[in-house]
Amino acid sequence: MSIAGNITELKKSLPQEVTLVAVSKFHPAEALQEAYNAGQRVFGESRAQELTSKQKVLPEDIEWHFIGTLQTNKAKDIAPFIHTIHSVDSLKLLKEISKQAVKNNQTIHVLLEVHIAKEESKHGFTPQECLDFCKKQEWEELENIQISGLMSMATYTEDERIIRDEFRTLYQLFTELKNNIFINKPSFKELSMGMSHDYAIAVEEGSTMVRIGTSIFGEREY
Repeated sequence: MSIAGNITELKKSLPQEVTLVAVSKFHPAEALQEAYNAGQRVFGESRAQELTSKQKVLPEDIEWHFIGTLQTNKAKDIAPFIHTIHSVDSLKLLKEISKQAVKNNQTIHVLLEVHIAKEESKHGFTPQECLDFCKKQEWEELENIQISGLMSMATYTEDERIIRDEFRTLYQLFTELKNNIFINKPSFKELSMGMSHDYAIAVEEGSTMVRIGTSIFGEREY
C-alpha cells in the first residue's frame, strides 16, 4: 500500500481524539511530502540535523515533534520552529529549552519521558523520579515552555501482558500528576505512548498520541 493509503487506514483505526505523529526519521523529504499531501500534518524526527534540513524544504504549516534524545546543545537548532519535544528527562534540558524558546519568542510544548520498559537502553525518569521532579515544581519559573504530559516506550516484546502493564503504569502516573500537581493546568493532557507494533494496546490504555513510522513509511532507509 502507498504512504497515503497507510495514513488513511491508520486514521480509520484511531479514535478522533488521538493524534497521529508520523515518525519520519531516516525517510527522505519526498516521503514526508507524500504523507503531507494525504493530509498528515504532525511529523516526528529524532535527530536535530535531519529535522532542520527537512524543515527548510517542507511546508510551513507542519507541526514538528522531536521524539529522540535531545542533547542540550542541539536545543538551539530546533527551537525556532519545534512544536513539541517528547523526550525531556532533566531540569538541565528543560532550562535550556526554555532559554532557547525565549530567544526565539516561541512557546515549546514538552513531554516528560518516563522509563517503564524492561530494556536498559531506554531513556527517561523512573516513575518515582518523575513524580518527585513534578512535585518540586522547579519548572514553574521557566518561561515559554508548557509541560503538556508524559511520553514512554514499552518493552519491545510479543508478550501483550507486559506491554499492557507498562502502559497502565504510565497512565496511572499521568492521572496522578494530572489530578494533583497539574490540576489547574488544562494543557497537561497528552500521553504519548504506542508505536507501530503496539499502538492499538496503547490507545486502549489511554494514549492520546501515537508515534508511528514503519506502518506509514515502511522500513527505514539507513
